[in-house]
Amino acid sequence: MFSFTRRALLACAAAAACLSAIDAAAADTATAWPEKPVRLVVPYTPGGATDIVARLIAQKVTDDTKWTFIVDNRAGGNGNIGMDVVAKSRPDGYTIGLGQTANLAINPTLFPKMPYDALKDLVPVSVVASQPVVLVVRADAPFKSLAELVAAAKARPGEIKQALAGTGTLGHMAGEVLARRAGFKVLNVPYKGAAPAITDLLGGQTDYMFATPQGALAMVKGGKLRALAVTSAKRLPVMPEVPTVGESYKGFEAVDWKAIVVPAGTPADIVKKLNAAIDKALAKPATISQLLAEGSTPGGGSPEQAAQYIRSEHARWGAAVREAGVQPE
Repeated sequence: MFSFTRRALLACAAAAACLSAIDAAAADTATAWPEKPVRLVVPYTPGGATDIVARLIAQKVTDDTKWTFIVDNRAGGNGNIGMDVVAKSRPDGYTIGLGQTANLAINPTLFPKMPYDALKDLVPVSVVASQPVVLVVRADAPFKSLAELVAAAKARPGEIKQALAGTGTLGHMAGEVLARRAGFKVLNVPYKGAAPAITDLLGGQTDYMFATPQGALAMVKGGKLRALAVTSAKRLPVMPEVPTVGESYKGFEAVDWKAIVVPAGTPADIVKKLNAAIDKALAKPATISQLLAEGSTPGGGSPEQAAQYIRSEHARWGAAVREAGVQPE
């Protein structure tokens, strides 16, 4: 049996009082947050797909809460530079970032040295949206369907060329997974961005490409490109006539999800407060319609759900990179 002396009891009471004071201070911090502008780090250039989603979410949250966000574009390193800024920032809720499939799930295996640990140095707040890529060919290409493209690739091993917006991008990895599932050898032609890749595709230097809906939609509607398939689980509302890859290869899915993350150590109450505001913004009809119009699917859910999803994607794409033997440029 334990016995407590008066001194021990007093020590326990003092410790309990200290813990209560710490808890109260943490609660006060979360209640007061944010007392100044919040920096939202976007690891890509202004005007791109990630930047557009970041500014949309920031604006919708601001409309509800009157919080102030300052978007800070830190491009480079296939998204690693921006995420490293977030990972190494003070964990006080005043620096957050918009991570995505590349820098949180693909890069950790693609690059032999990473400046941050995607699973340990960053805490997910919410997966805000996801977007597939679209398999496109020239409008005058002989391939009228995914099946015809696959048949040609099998008949001419290593000759059919896939244009890449960059090594390790979702489009690249979607192409690698498709080649393995369909049983053909892919010949990758990497470019420094989507624009030159599409230019050469239109010029006949390459045969096909997995492009973002934003990059492909206008040219598909304009009759310059033909869309053969999308990599989402369901057909896109903006391209309902285009089948999914999964309709030919069951279970196939490859999406570029985007998630708000904060530095590890950020108070849980701040994470929950930020998550609640984002969830409310994502549920707005205007937010949903804007995301759907650009080919994205709105996200949402708890921080725990976001963390579980990102861990599963980290494992999935890590295995895909290893199996394909992809090396950084």
